[in-house]
Parts: sequence; C-alpha cells; structure tokens
Amino acid sequence: MSSVNKVILIGNVGADPEVRYLDRGVAIANFNLATTERGYVMQNGTQVPDVTEWHSIVLWRNLAEWAQQNLRKSMKVYVEGKLKTRSWEKDGQIRRKTEVIAENIQILYRPDIYRNQQASSQPAEDVNDEAQAPESAEPQDGGFFSNIF
Repeated sequence: MSSVNKVILIGNVGADPEVRYLDRGVAIANFNLATTERGYVMQNGTQVPDVTEWHSIVLWRNLAEWAQQNLRKSMKVYVEGKLKTRSWEKDGQIRRKTEVIAENIQILYRPDIYRNQQASSQPAEDVNDEAQAPESAEPQDGGFFSNIF
C-alpha cells in the first residue's frame, strides 16, 4: 500500500526569505509562514481566541531564487509541498525540526499593490504570481480558493 506526504497551507509570510547558496551554486531559501485559526464564542459565552501556528518553509533551486525576488513579509501565499523532519545533535542534545519542503508556491495577496491601488484608484497588476517546482495544472476560474479571499 502506498502513502501520501502532502501539505497545503495558506498563510502570511513572517519575514522576507533568507536565501543562501550551497556548493555548485544551489540556492536554498527559508521563511516562516503564519496560519491563523479564527477564534469564536462558545454557546456558554466563553471567548476562544485566535490561534496562530508558525511553519518553517524551505525552497530549493529555482523556487528559492524566485522567492528571493518576489516574496516579502506580510504577503498571503499558497504553499504546497511535503513534510520533512531533520535531526542533528547540539550540546549533547538531539534536536529535531519539521519543515515543509515547498514544491509549489503562489502569491495570493500583496499588501504593497493593495495600498498603491487604493491610493491611486487604478487597477492593480496581476497579484497571482506563482512558482512551481514541477509543472502542474491550475484552475483557470479561481478554483477552490476563489471563495476564501
């Protein structure tokens, strides 16, 4: 029986991606992505606050270079990839970190363009910039996510 390792996240970029180059010029980018589960009020009146989860995103090669040029703090992005846990030893302690290795990323909202559009009342440029590791078909009508934003 086969298994599946698939992650889909929609959230806000916590800081501009950090890009570095490994041997032979291979680019790697890292950034944190915040996803927030909205709070609510229970039937008894108890207020449950928003809960924000932080995810470590890793991009390789062309995706890393694309991120360096296009991703900025506060942008809302769609990230698709797989989970990978790495471990290392530091000061006699085994450390572990689970990361999302991104295979597809798409900008859903760019605050800079939104602010410029409001200030000038001109139509904004297309904000659906995207980058992918492998080619994949994307819905042309906005698809599943068109009702979220």
